[in-house]
Amino acid sequence: MRFNFDISETEKPIEPPKSPTPPTQLEWFPLQDHPVFAATPAAQPLPGGGLNGGRMARNLLAWDGASRLYYWDTNEQCLHRISIRLGEPDEHSVIAAYPSKVLKTDMELEFVVNKISVNRNGSAVVLAGSNGLCIMNLFGHTSTKGGSVVCRTMLVGPNVYFKAIRILQVTWHPYSNVHVGVLSSDSVFRIFDLSSAVEKPEQEYYLQPMEPGSKFQKAASICAADFTFGSDHLWDKFSVFILFADGSVYILCPVVPFGCAYMWESVMEMHADAQALGLKSANQTAIKNSNRALSWLESTFPELKRQGQKVEGFSVVMAHAYALIDASLLLQGPLCKICSREDDIGADVAECKGRALNLVYSSIGKDSILVMAWSSGQLQIDALADEIQPVWRMGSPPRLCVDSQDQILGFAMICESLSGQLPVVRLDKPLDNNDWLGHPPPLLRLAIVDLALPTGDGSDFPVSLYIDPLNRMKIFAVHDGGVDSIVLHFLPFTSHSGKNDTMSAPSVDPILSTCQGMSNSTSYVCGFVVLTDSYGYSWIAGVTSTHGSFVLEMKFWDVNLPTLFDMIEITTSVEEPTGMNTPFVLSKEILNGPKTVIIPQASLNLRSTRADSIEGRSTVHQYLNLFHENYMEYAHKVYVELMHHLPYMKKKIHDLHVRLYEVQQKLSNIEEKEPKIKERMQCALLFHSSLEERLRRLRSLPGMHKRPLYRAELEFKKELDRFSGAELDALHSLIQTLNARLWRFSQSSKSNVYNLQRRPSLKSSYAQDAQLDLLKAALQKLSLVNSENSKKVKMVESVIKKMEDES
Repeated sequence: MRFNFDISETEKPIEPPKSPTPPTQLEWFPLQDHPVFAATPAAQPLPGGGLNGGRMARNLLAWDGASRLYYWDTNEQCLHRISIRLGEPDEHSVIAAYPSKVLKTDMELEFVVNKISVNRNGSAVVLAGSNGLCIMNLFGHTSTKGGSVVCRTMLVGPNVYFKAIRILQVTWHPYSNVHVGVLSSDSVFRIFDLSSAVEKPEQEYYLQPMEPGSKFQKAASICAADFTFGSDHLWDKFSVFILFADGSVYILCPVVPFGCAYMWESVMEMHADAQALGLKSANQTAIKNSNRALSWLESTFPELKRQGQKVEGFSVVMAHAYALIDASLLLQGPLCKICSREDDIGADVAECKGRALNLVYSSIGKDSILVMAWSSGQLQIDALADEIQPVWRMGSPPRLCVDSQDQILGFAMICESLSGQLPVVRLDKPLDNNDWLGHPPPLLRLAIVDLALPTGDGSDFPVSLYIDPLNRMKIFAVHDGGVDSIVLHFLPFTSHSGKNDTMSAPSVDPILSTCQGMSNSTSYVCGFVVLTDSYGYSWIAGVTSTHGSFVLEMKFWDVNLPTLFDMIEITTSVEEPTGMNTPFVLSKEILNGPKTVIIPQASLNLRSTRADSIEGRSTVHQYLNLFHENYMEYAHKVYVELMHHLPYMKKKIHDLHVRLYEVQQKLSNIEEKEPKIKERMQCALLFHSSLEERLRRLRSLPGMHKRPLYRAELEFKKELDRFSGAELDALHSLIQTLNARLWRFSQSSKSNVYNLQRRPSLKSSYAQDAQLDLLKAALQKLSLVNSENSKKVKMVESVIKKMEDES
């Protein structure tokens, strides 16, 4: 069944009413005070903290990256779509519209929703639980019921995921709006194409970290826990990082969903890297691996085959369906830690306690960072010390699924780890040239952070990790105790300056606490998102299990930026006009006001003293001196300082008037250009509609759905073209020549027979009879050749006519 993710919804996002009588009056509340979060009665927290009896961490909030926030109501079994505005009414606030739009599924869900996730264009939401997974098309409305919108909903892999096989992690692919990656408890990583067939996966990778029959020390080494996709850094964008419960990390590369869009420059960079470092290597293994990678790249992205030509106009390329028919991907790992001394060679890589739960990837400059969360409340932060390269295991063909035209629809493969011991990497020794040798990149340990979570009954603590999209050196850790912020201050390759750089420890700041002084918290965070705007402001928003909500601005939590006061001082000093040594504010002495007037104590008989007497005049003169000393001098100082500030204030007012005039000019220009812009937009829309109509007509042509020919078919077509050209004309001319010769020979034979009858001779008659027999045999052969040639010509003409009809 095909799912349509086209954003063709007729309704617009919820906006504040612009007309005086709107159909539904919207009210705007601060996001943390939205009635949706307070309307549901307080429920009892789910058992197991944020796990709900499973291993999938709960997150019932999702953000589309623009202006819509999604919240799954577990009691009402519905999805709330809330329109939000960031930085309004001031830059520190987030407001939300009420009432929100209520979206419901058109089928009853038989599993508990633990996580929701929206794709990049906001057209679909994944509802995931431990025992089920479904996709909700937000722009595929089927009906309305009681003020709610019923959306089309489809179960993903209903025959794959059930109670025996639990879902561990579900994530949208970062380069696609229709592909999701799913990791299940049977250690199988699957990619589903939600635009075609949601019942069966497009790609299946059966993870086998150990060889069959081999002995292992821990059962956790074969139990998958989490996965994460790579990001924009060479082959990292084609990589999937798999985390197992014992803390070991494996890599699958390359993993590319069919039809994903990638930047042309990044694909060219990978192609050039394989040619420069792989093909020019002195090691035959590196040459074979690079050749295989180049073949895969050129087959997945056919535009690379025209690299010799100057390819222009490409900014994004689409990945074609392709898989090697004689090899499967190698499960690279486990990634080993770089040892600092000889004693660390035999030591275990995992230094944290408990079970590995969560894994996130962050690409920062030249560094690729992996952050791993453990059930004991510890975070393990590592950096990849080398580049990732694709590796295949030869002799292990995948199972392909093709259509009637031999086009690949999907595949499944068994991914085994490399047998044998990996080479040991020492920190005090330089890295060998391991490019394209098939070795997984080692891990450089940056830090181990202990969140110091309360330990009451010794149970595990679920920890979920989130990367700040604005500052990727900041990681948010969400757990039963609240939310913590971890900021990295050192990166091994990005921060390297050529000197002896000291490794700075990351800083940990508690942001939110839900413990309330008890070892076992009764409230935990069950929904968390990071909101960012285009001005560099960021907020974190969340919902607790007791239906409380919070919104916190992260500007003051960023330790990498100066404080607000310092930023204001820097801005003021930059904008201060040169040539004026005028302070921005009045002096402190002026602002404090006049000095305190100490009135002298008057005598008891002051009221009976006359003003024209000597004692009265003396008292009046003393009061006048005090008034002049305090108030008159203060007024003179205020006058002088105001006159001193007068040029500066005139300059500021003049600058403001100039800026106001410029803004008015820009507004007038925009108003003048607005009709032209509207006209151009109308023309563009008409042209777009005409192009769509032309595309529709082109798609209806019979040759559009014709599959490309194979090499043998192309060669046969060339033979037919060559045969239908010069050789067909040559055959026609040859047949005409043979017919003419035959007619001429028959006429000459008749005349010879007539002459022989007039002069009979026994010897000559015998010779003529022999010649006639030879001529008859030759004529029979020519007739047979002629008939065969005529049949071939008819067959070729029929094939050519059939090909012309098909094209």
